[in-house]
Amino acid sequence: MEHRIIGPGPYRATKLWNETIELFRSGMTQKKHRVHFKTYDRCFTASEAVDWLHELLQCNQNFGPEVTRSQTIQLLKKFLKNHVIEDVKGRWGKEDFEDNSSLYRFPPTSPLKPYPKRPPHKVDPLPFPRWTDEVSLTSRTDVPVKPVVMNSEMWYKRHSIAIGEVPACRLVYRRELTAANIEDIWKSRTLLRLQKIFGLDSLDDVMDAKQTNGKHIMHNVYNVNKQGIVVMDDRSKELPHWLLSAMKCLANWPNCSEVKQSMYLGFERDVFKTISDYFSSLQDPLLTFPLFDVFVNILGLLQKRLVAIEALQVCCLLLPPENRRKLQLLMRMMARISLNREMPPLCDATGNRALMVQTFSRCVLRSKEEVDLGELLSTNLVTFMMDNCQDILTVPTSYKNSVEDYVAHQRRVQIKYPGANIDSTLHPAFIQPQGTTQGYEYQKLSKPQDPVKVVLEEIINNKTLSSKEKKKKLKQFQRAHPQVYKERLPTPESEAAVFPEKTSLKSQLSFFTLKRPFQSFQRTRSFRMIGHKYLITEDPSSQIPGNLQNKAPAP
Repeated sequence: MEHRIIGPGPYRATKLWNETIELFRSGMTQKKHRVHFKTYDRCFTASEAVDWLHELLQCNQNFGPEVTRSQTIQLLKKFLKNHVIEDVKGRWGKEDFEDNSSLYRFPPTSPLKPYPKRPPHKVDPLPFPRWTDEVSLTSRTDVPVKPVVMNSEMWYKRHSIAIGEVPACRLVYRRELTAANIEDIWKSRTLLRLQKIFGLDSLDDVMDAKQTNGKHIMHNVYNVNKQGIVVMDDRSKELPHWLLSAMKCLANWPNCSEVKQSMYLGFERDVFKTISDYFSSLQDPLLTFPLFDVFVNILGLLQKRLVAIEALQVCCLLLPPENRRKLQLLMRMMARISLNREMPPLCDATGNRALMVQTFSRCVLRSKEEVDLGELLSTNLVTFMMDNCQDILTVPTSYKNSVEDYVAHQRRVQIKYPGANIDSTLHPAFIQPQGTTQGYEYQKLSKPQDPVKVVLEEIINNKTLSSKEKKKKLKQFQRAHPQVYKERLPTPESEAAVFPEKTSLKSQLSFFTLKRPFQSFQRTRSFRMIGHKYLITEDPSSQIPGNLQNKAPAP
């Protein structure tokens, strides 16, 4: 029986447990053994079981080559406790399995675990934030806009749809988003992104979305230092100063600037034991109990490194800020120790890299109900996180930009056309052209009233003032409030629109002169060349001198 990769989905830990049992039962060699002059058929020794299962787990892509022999023994103890195996005398239920020559066998039935039954739920998309009050999100007031009539052929060339006449539109603008609204947006967009990475229709079988806090997500995104490590507002939730000094000492070994006392032989081992004792004493794991199934599902993505990193980036943002800060500092220390060739061995039996994983796996990830495969799963995940901690424990830029763009989109004004299914959005400043009376009138309604702007608007709309007086007052206002004046009248065209156009007397007279009918060219004009000069007259004989009239040719 070949193993298969268990991808993300509900009950992944249970699926891995059942598959491991099936592979173990179908592949483990069973033969006849003789003990104390008694023969037992179809059984195997404890050492043979450890050898076979250890090789199976290391070759299985769901676990990986990081699985140790001691972890395999722990798993076989779980098998004996849950009656996956029993000794040749039929005894089981205790975790007294040891790596020796004791004989074990499989029971007649296969003790696979049933999948938990949960109440049925509707597979609906994640709800977007809703306002708590009863006031509608949008304004029902119609803003009068004159219909624009365009040639359908021209419109088709521009927009690929011939609609002929553009109907009157209605502007729908949203209220200001509260802090709670923005937190809900960050929460919903984060869960949607995680659901997309997993490729699931719903996250209900993987996690309880109600326990996700949008405020924690925003804190983890924005409250960070230059190294990307979370900064705590509440100093009581910080790590003790002596612990930070110990972690810096091992992370920067042998350049330990934090150590003020002289070091002795075995000093680094005592420092490491101090750190491990603190993290082992934590009541809850750093990745929290509610998120255990989420991180177990990420193990199904480890074959796709970049996808797994993105999933861990998003999931780690769901952690409480104090947990994320501890995780960042711990992972950085583990990564530096495992790669530091100058670090002396911190354990005689185990290398530093394997020691980091074995020591801190349970304080990083474990289940509240002590899942039988919990140690193997946490070892695999912690190893991957330690090797990629620089990428995993940073905020993904694309994710941050997408959520910020969505928040900005919620603050924009919408333009609705009758019968349209899709709304286009505009920022309030671009609903009407800048400087026009209609645009400013709308901005007055949609924005809080500014007394300085109200005074400027009164000067502009005052029809009793003459143009000279209005220009004088506007100049005075411009000198006093140049920024407000520039916002209201940014261009010379907008300034000119404030003053009504007057028709001059010259233009009126020129209009009447154009009403005189033109006569034929041959009858009204004549050309004569006299001494290399041209004379243009209205009548052939009216302007010619008398002494030249007899010599002039007949018309």
